[in-house]
Amino acid sequence: IRIDDIETETYVKVNSTCYNNTDVKHYYTITYTLILVPGLIGNVLALWVFYGYMKETKRAVIFMINLAIADLAQVLSLPLRIFYYLSGTWHFGEGLCIFCFYLKYVNMYASIYFLVCISVRRFLFLMYPFKFSDCKRIYDVYISIAGWIVVCIGCLPFPLLRFNSSKMNTNTCFADLPIKDINLSNSIVMMTLGELIGFVTPLLIILYCSWKTILSLKEKNSISHDFGEKKKALKMILTCALVFLICFAPYHISFPLDFLVKSRRIKNQCARNVISIFHAVALCLASLNSCVDPVIYYFTTDEFRRRLSRQDLQDSIQLHNRGYAKKHSRTV
Repeated sequence: IRIDDIETETYVKVNSTCYNNTDVKHYYTITYTLILVPGLIGNVLALWVFYGYMKETKRAVIFMINLAIADLAQVLSLPLRIFYYLSGTWHFGEGLCIFCFYLKYVNMYASIYFLVCISVRRFLFLMYPFKFSDCKRIYDVYISIAGWIVVCIGCLPFPLLRFNSSKMNTNTCFADLPIKDINLSNSIVMMTLGELIGFVTPLLIILYCSWKTILSLKEKNSISHDFGEKKKALKMILTCALVFLICFAPYHISFPLDFLVKSRRIKNQCARNVISIFHAVALCLASLNSCVDPVIYYFTTDEFRRRLSRQDLQDSIQLHNRGYAKKHSRTV
């Protein structure tokens, strides 16, 4: 009887710890606060730099501009997220809540799309320089517009599955939004498509570009100039792959598990708590790409470093001031 009592008491203690509510809001608050200022400065600076040397190079600058726009859009929504997680109450209406929630996923998959475009473009310029050196920049614009359309349409299920007017509390948002009931077969189909199209296929493309670039470096007939260009291209492509693995892989591992938790198909409370914490950490890592991308530009793009050099920065500011003064004098 005493042994049974001990086993029962142990079970109750373990079970009670499992049923404690797991509060993951502080993970979001800390991460978004750390991202806000460097993400804002980094992406605004990136747009300024890219605009300045857009006419000097064709090396994926249009895709980099779009990547910076996607990151900046998410960064601008962070103050509302931080305020909500600190106060615990949403004060800005259902429409803005759903839009900010939707913007998070648009940013993530737009970042994935444009990282792939950057990698492929650098790879094509490297492997087929004569064929793609005269490629018109307008094609990159068309590819970017098509990408935004596909990403915006593809991310619609995220807000649609969470927008439930009958269950929705106007004072809650983001992680606290309820999820619509959906049968298991449809859930599996949606998650499989999302994982394959949104992560696995882009990652395979970047890995293929990396592999082919590495093989080209081993060719003995490459001249020194080509070898240097190949090393630069490989550094850019491998950096994109690293961002994928650090920022986006954890989320795409936790995403199907978190969906099963929120749809109440995983019943064990200990498992639910572990998955909720893992998913929160994965979302925070996915948000870090807004800060990481400007670092990628700096360390993998010669033009970016050159334009941010002290002398070049002073020349740009002086040129801007002269243009403003001339325009002002004409107005007067």
